Amino acid sequence: MHPPSEKTVAIFIALIAGYVDACGIRVFGTYVSFMSGNTTQTGVLLGRRQLIPALPFVIAIVFFVGGSFAGTWLTHSAVRRSHQLLLAAVAMLFGATVGIMHTQLIPPKIWIAVLASAMGMMNTTLTQIESESVSLTFVTGNLSRIGKHLALGLKSALLHDAESLHAHLRRAFLLSSMWLAVLSGAALSGIAIACFPHWMLLPPFLLLLALTVLTGRLPTGAA
Repeated sequence: MHPPSEKTVAIFIALIAGYVDACGIRVFGTYVSFMSGNTTQTGVLLGRRQLIPALPFVIAIVFFVGGSFAGTWLTHSAVRRSHQLLLAAVAMLFGATVGIMHTQLIPPKIWIAVLASAMGMMNTTLTQIESESVSLTFVTGNLSRIGKHLALGLKSALLHDAESLHAHLRRAFLLSSMWLAVLSGAALSGIAIACFPHWMLLPPFLLLLALTVLTGRLPTGAA
């Protein structure tokens, strides 16, 4: 069986990110991937001098950065199959969460830290596809680049530059696919939380485990 393409891997990771982030906001009231939202929430609460309510958002931000640091360090190291190892590490974090969360023995802030770390690590698995920068676990940058490529595509169309038009539309479609994957993952999380709340992270764990097995070594994207 051939390993999945970079685009396929990126779309599935974006799907997982949307799913897990939605679980985080619905179950813990905190984004575990969308750090812009956490930063805004932190600022609002600090402005009101509500330090304790701001703590979960601060934890998510700090551990997301820590996960990004760890993931980047690993993927730029000399370790063989570093990207596959990184996916395996994230899968292990999800697996530990699945195995313990239903017992309700661990405080929510610990799960926020674990999941934010996993999201930070996962965001470093691919940073470029076909020379196009992509964000796997949040969508603001992707949406901004979609607008850029649509504008440049329209400009190319007005100049009758078919080759440039095609290139910009292809990149806009790629980024739109990433956005749609995040949206779909978030929608699917609602079904999972309603049907099996204590095992809601089992689907992304199994999907990430499958990606780890199938992927092989991914090329290191530019930071």
